Amino acid sequence: MLNPLHSTHYFSSEFAKEMGALGLDSWSPAYFAARSAAMGAVGPGTVAATYYNFKYELIAEHVPAIWETASPEDVLAARLRGVDATLRRLLGDAVDSPEMAEAARLALTAAEACTRHARPLYAAHADLPVPDAPHLAFWHAATLLREFRGDGHIAALLAAGLDPLEALVSHTATGKGFTSKWALETRGWTRAEWDAAGARLTERGLLDAEGELTEAGVALRKDLEAATDRMDSAPYEHLGAAGVERLTELAGGFVMAALGAGAFPADLIGKG
Repeated sequence: MLNPLHSTHYFSSEFAKEMGALGLDSWSPAYFAARSAAMGAVGPGTVAATYYNFKYELIAEHVPAIWETASPEDVLAARLRGVDATLRRLLGDAVDSPEMAEAARLALTAAEACTRHARPLYAAHADLPVPDAPHLAFWHAATLLREFRGDGHIAALLAAGLDPLEALVSHTATGKGFTSKWALETRGWTRAEWDAAGARLTERGLLDAEGELTEAGVALRKDLEAATDRMDSAPYEHLGAAGVERLTELAGGFVMAALGAGAFPADLIGKG
């Protein structure tokens, strides 16, 4: 329920406008700058390591050139303005509601139990100040929890022996990830590379001839989520069962409102 709220700005016109004003006027450089800025003016290797499933050559087209266009400090400020405008459009008066303030308190409490070691994207964002406005504080906390989980998920992918593209292909096969169209457009891989990754997964017995997950493939993806959950348990144990239940309820309401307001492209998720 927290990750979608974090991700809404990546698909918003408000975010695109703010990034465009800095000279980052297309999706890839805007995304790379916004998500990496907390780490400073890093190079393409750092971005590839921390994002995992983007093709290095796509990253290197834009990084480190993005930092010659806009400083990390300017990017972070523009990102927050874009998030503010995005959430105000999607959620309306809810951004100023007592429920939003409560959600922010709960999510920030959960994030208190996150640790920096071996969590590079989380650690970089954890060094940023918490915004004052409740909806931005909630978004900031959602970002911390999202990146904390993501850093752990990369460790699980490595342990499972899935390379970046195999991770994407197998996730798409679950029907819960990006469609192949969006994955190819945003991650930089070619259709031939996608098909080759599918062939490798088929050879391992994880996909069948139609590109669907086999029983072994379903089990692997289930094990990946279980391993990620184990590495992601500390924040929610710290918050406690009642707090988790309440945060899930509040965040779920905000997510449903955002989805109803058209926060994401209709063809973003699925097997297509």
